Amino acid sequence: MRQDRRVIALGFFDGVHLGHGALLRRVGELAEQLNAVPAAVTFDTHPENLILKTSGVPLLSSPLDRAELMRRCYGIRDVIVAHFDERMMHMPWQQFVTDYLVGENGAVHLVAGHDFHFGYKGEGNPERLVQLCGELGLGCDIIPKVERDHITVSSTYIRTLIAQGEMERANDFLGHPHTLTDTVIHGKKLGSTLGFPTVNLRFQPGVLVPAYGVYATRVWFENGESRPAVTNIGVRPTVDDGDKVTVEGFILDFSGDLYGQSVRMEFYKRLRGERKFSDLAALKEEVMRNAEQTRAYFKGR
Repeated sequence: MRQDRRVIALGFFDGVHLGHGALLRRVGELAEQLNAVPAAVTFDTHPENLILKTSGVPLLSSPLDRAELMRRCYGIRDVIVAHFDERMMHMPWQQFVTDYLVGENGAVHLVAGHDFHFGYKGEGNPERLVQLCGELGLGCDIIPKVERDHITVSSTYIRTLIAQGEMERANDFLGHPHTLTDTVIHGKKLGSTLGFPTVNLRFQPGVLVPAYGVYATRVWFENGESRPAVTNIGVRPTVDDGDKVTVEGFILDFSGDLYGQSVRMEFYKRLRGERKFSDLAALKEEVMRNAEQTRAYFKGR
């Protein structure tokens, strides 16, 4: 069976930020010129976590969200999620190109960032990649760093912003709203008793949890519709006595059953930090105030 010819972007693409976007846009241009499939290779696990034997690098986005962002924002048709294990970690960089990218995935042109390292001990780099591609008859583009406000766009910098709750600035560097996709689960239904039913989501293990607090968000449903929402991230100190992190979104002007459905939540602005209220009445009053703030934020957007 004939293998698809692919133009492939190389990277981890955590968050799919503006720097990644420069690679992915170039892939789209080249794929059209070459009558090939626009594609990207990413990994299921951050390479540093396996190499350093740690889970110390929190991710901006799950593999699911990374793939969805690449498709929706940049028109990437094939997102190849490579399993980063001991075999992949010890694979010589030349073999990664010849066997994996060309042999298994039909690469005819590769696009990488200026700081991309790959293969055993990170011995593959942009200069070596260009040279090998020339020898193999493959095209190869190396994309320079992308800056915003004189700061290099990087996943590391964006992680710092989100951890501090600076969501609007993080979104400026991402080029899109920070995203969480998950299946709606059952909560304690406290919101329903207070008059504002919520959807309950979870951050996957290893994915960065934004600064605790209340955010203006937008929730997208499976049918393509969306609604603004007031979303709390944290441990619910007014009603719980524990440290379990929850994500609860009060969807404005909506009634319906979303349990079991997959929804995409986009984060736009942190309205306040999480705090403990004297009673449930005070909590409800504040949530209603946050709802008006959220309506005002999205008015005209």
